[in-house]
Amino acid sequence: MHYRIEAADLHAHLYGVTLTIAQPAAGQRVSLPVWIAGSYMVREFAKQLTGISARQGKRAVAVQQLDKATWALDCEAGTPLTLHYQVHAHDDSVRTAWLTTQRGFFNGTSLCLRAEGLADVPHHIELVAETFNVALDKHHTGAAPVKWQVATGLTPFKTDRQGFGTYVAANYDELVDCPVEMGAFWSGNFKACGIEHRFVVAGATPAFDGERLLSDAQRICETAIHFWHGKKHSATPHKNYVFMLNAVADGYGGLEHRNSTALICNRADLPRCNSNDGSAKDAKQSDGYTTLLGLISHEYFHTWNVKRLRPVEFARYDYTQENYTELLWFFEGFTSYYDDLLLRRAGLIDDAQYLKLLNKTINQVLQTPGREVHSVAQSSFEAWTKYYRQDANSPNLTVSYYTKGALVALCLDLTLRQHGVKNHSVSLDDVMRALWARCCTGQQHGPMAEADVLAVLKELTGRSWAAEFKAWVHGTRDLPLEKLLANHGVNVQHDPAQLAQRLGLRVAEDHSVQIKTVLNGSVAHKAGFAQGDEWLGVEVAGKTVAQTPSAWRIKKLDDLLLYAGTAKKVTALVSRDRQLLRLNLALLDSKANSTWRLVLDNPKLVAKWLAL
Repeated sequence: MHYRIEAADLHAHLYGVTLTIAQPAAGQRVSLPVWIAGSYMVREFAKQLTGISARQGKRAVAVQQLDKATWALDCEAGTPLTLHYQVHAHDDSVRTAWLTTQRGFFNGTSLCLRAEGLADVPHHIELVAETFNVALDKHHTGAAPVKWQVATGLTPFKTDRQGFGTYVAANYDELVDCPVEMGAFWSGNFKACGIEHRFVVAGATPAFDGERLLSDAQRICETAIHFWHGKKHSATPHKNYVFMLNAVADGYGGLEHRNSTALICNRADLPRCNSNDGSAKDAKQSDGYTTLLGLISHEYFHTWNVKRLRPVEFARYDYTQENYTELLWFFEGFTSYYDDLLLRRAGLIDDAQYLKLLNKTINQVLQTPGREVHSVAQSSFEAWTKYYRQDANSPNLTVSYYTKGALVALCLDLTLRQHGVKNHSVSLDDVMRALWARCCTGQQHGPMAEADVLAVLKELTGRSWAAEFKAWVHGTRDLPLEKLLANHGVNVQHDPAQLAQRLGLRVAEDHSVQIKTVLNGSVAHKAGFAQGDEWLGVEVAGKTVAQTPSAWRIKKLDDLLLYAGTAKKVTALVSRDRQLLRLNLALLDSKANSTWRLVLDNPKLVAKWLAL
């Protein structure tokens, strides 16, 4: 299998693909995946494919489309078959493909047709340099021609100094699990525990501090390797790794791969030099940069947890349809628990910063009514339709397996540490490493079931954890967070909630209050607010100082407090489908709803928990 990838038209964002199948079957079928591993939504990549044709030697081969993403070729067996097609690439995300005069990026799931029956033969991919190297208009920019570079986790077969040329993958799964970044990007290298790592950044500004990013990423990677393997660095599942970061005006996200990751962040969140000449460094770490480091930590942890240690349902991906599992609470949620925890262990944040991040996660879950009706196991299974296809009512229907899964990990970790076994401290770290030994060493190649987690817990502690899993993973009651945190040196203070949370609303404010979401069980829900309403004003019962009824126009939610005064009830004036409605709204006291604030009470206990 040989794919030749060209820039067919940079301005039209078109890749040209030539696929040569050396040994096709008679009537060979090819298809394009409908989803990409790690992003649990059917995205219909084939909708961007156009102009498919085929030949065997000089003979044109008829191509018949069988369904939305599958084609049958009227070809003979054994004679090389060549297909030509184009793919439109203008989705600036980590999941699909992108092509402009400034940058190229693609996942194989967007560009590379899969040949039925041939998924396990070697796959070669050739990137044609002359079609991608861009000459800027000297008359307008005065710049010299820009030569692009290539970054990918694929194994080079025959490449030039810029990285263009041919790469090889052992099979189709490996091919599509190694995205390709192209352009005039910034590039740096470091070694983590002797393993080569490359970090490339597209879209960086002149203030970007690449040295700091490399140093911090190195600490994250070394901490993760030590977590999984201790001093046995030769046991790592990857021998090299590539971070591909796209810095944009507004964006955030990442997608894990076997020896690389594709990331996207706000340019403003990159570390930066603190002076025009770049001599002074910006010592203060912004919240945005901390978030970026957490993303780097999260995706790198996935190298072990989901790319190797993975749900048994993902033992072999089916690219034609949804692949269901109830275990995303473990693979995404536990990774979300460890991403910030490893930042703390790497010394990139302190205890107070860690607790602030954990505090945010806890409040996100507690402010989601869907947690009361949807277990985290159900949330995992229905990720395809609920988490990845969210609408205004999603907070009432489901809970994130990322955030609640992280809190399940927290409860498990703190419970394990609290009890211990025969004077030996047991933690979630031990569980993760035992699962790796059970499922990913020797003849085992990674698939894991919930039963494996329960078995490892019983082996380490001598008791069953079925009751905890029934309550925490398959149940919908709130987790015992407050008690567990108190036992490990962290107290919970209950602060007054913000006005929007007290009302049970999520809004947008622009000259009026636009209702985006109404939370079930809230006072706004009981008053009859609906998503899409425009909240125009309020009437307050009683008399003002001028002895006249009080009615006010509001432009932002906080105006309500200004005009309601001490009133316990108001009438909300709402526009719905151009009709004006009057809704009776009860105003809760600020103490009625609360948000959690984690307070460090016993630093020694917290240090024992957060230390490596």
